[in-house]
Amino acid sequence: MARPRLHDDALRTRLLDLASEAVSRDGERGLTVRAVAAAAGTSASAVYTLFGSREELLAAVSGEGFRRFAGHLAAVPRTDDPAADLRALGAAYRRSALADPHYYRVMFDRGVRPGDTAPPPVEQPTFVVLRDAVARLVADVRAQDGPPHDAGKPAGPPDQDHLGPGADGVGSVAVGLWGLVHGLVSLELAGQLPGTEAERAARYAAAAGAVGPALLTPATAASG
Repeated sequence: MARPRLHDDALRTRLLDLASEAVSRDGERGLTVRAVAAAAGTSASAVYTLFGSREELLAAVSGEGFRRFAGHLAAVPRTDDPAADLRALGAAYRRSALADPHYYRVMFDRGVRPGDTAPPPVEQPTFVVLRDAVARLVADVRAQDGPPHDAGKPAGPPDQDHLGPGADGVGSVAVGLWGLVHGLVSLELAGQLPGTEAERAARYAAAAGAVGPALLTPATAASG
């Protein structure tokens, strides 16, 4: 008689959580199927049944981290205020990291990828959400500042795929903002930002609010 699917799902989540803790603490080489199985109170064969191999378990840990991360970002509603939306995404980024610190470290600090065929971080759906939010804000700021010098050109959105020097650089701005929030979150997870939760949240918002606009300046002025 087959085991109930609910049992498999619960065990799978438990194994992923334990594996994320092991990789976060000891690195990729510190992950063993035997140790994860023992911590979960199950057998190594159960791990292999659910994941196939140690490598697939490792990839599943990263994939689960990105899934949870994407869920936090997707929960942010889109409004008619691009600046407020971008701030809300920054807050959601922090909430996701603090809710699942082990997964966060596996995703970004340990360099574990969901698999050989997975796209690089700047092509992940989670980054695309940030890039699109930046593009909306850049377009909004340009519209408020008036028509650019090349107003005779057909109207269109800023170049969202560009990551290097060029006309719009929305992708570069998004990478810069990502680096900003990642650095702040990493410092907090490492215990380098003292204070209460409310104080740390306020410091995070203040730092992002102080530095973020400066990163936007080249893109908003690119066509001015």
